[in-house]
Amino acid sequence: MQTKLSANELLKLEKIAKEIRIEILKMVYNAQSGHLGGNFSAVELILTLYKKVLKHNKAWDKSKDFITRDRFVLSKGHASAVLYCVLAEEGYFDKKDLMNFRKFGSKCQGHPCSNSLSGIEISTGSLGQGLSIACGMALGLKLDKINSFVYAYIGDGEMQEGQIYEAMMSAGHHKLDNLIAIVDRNCYQIDGHTECVKTIHPIDKKFQSFGWQTLEVDGHNIERIFSVYEKAKELAIENKKPVAIIANTVKGKGVSFMENTAAWHGKAPNKEQFEAALKELEEQN
Repeated sequence: MQTKLSANELLKLEKIAKEIRIEILKMVYNAQSGHLGGNFSAVELILTLYKKVLKHNKAWDKSKDFITRDRFVLSKGHASAVLYCVLAEEGYFDKKDLMNFRKFGSKCQGHPCSNSLSGIEISTGSLGQGLSIACGMALGLKLDKINSFVYAYIGDGEMQEGQIYEAMMSAGHHKLDNLIAIVDRNCYQIDGHTECVKTIHPIDKKFQSFGWQTLEVDGHNIERIFSVYEKAKELAIENKKPVAIIANTVKGKGVSFMENTAAWHGKAPNKEQFEAALKELEEQN
């Protein structure tokens, strides 16, 4: 099992992450609709998962190993743009389709739709439901004796939903050692800072109280992200418990005037803002 990324692998992933942020910006600007803040905070986490950790195949249900694939549930469905970019990067569909994002009849709908695109496990977007869905998948895999993992990507704002805690309880009770939750801890939601809207601190102790193990990581450091994913799998199997990764991220990561502000949760830039953001992203190493 690989335990560390090579320098070349790391450089390549960092380059792709930059390209994906630029693509997301263009998609949202072109649609004049979307969620830049929460997409930008998720880039490295979802990219690294698909490129280096997740068992998946672009042939999807035509693949011989379809049943034994790992499952990914994007609970914060408004971060669909980054998922589409990663799926296109992996060859699930033509990258040209990305520019139809949020357009009527597009494969790339505003929130992921499993009927529209291969690679989407479940239609999501109603916040708070994804972890419950992931629990059901994980329990089903165990009952069928299939050794695959389920990854649920959760926004920190949606952790104010009661259903999240019911799912935590269920996962702990059933000792779902094939379930890993990734919490995008960017600290902002549409109404402001999460701790002002309704505090969710301490996240780790909340998970632990329901029988989970927890890890923490810089959600933009690809090398550390890869390591924590591998560590999470080891811990889950070793201790027969689900694992939650609290990933500390920056809302709007990569564009200075979008970072750490709720104003960029769900709006598209005008022409001047788009050009400024594009210039800043393109100039980054």
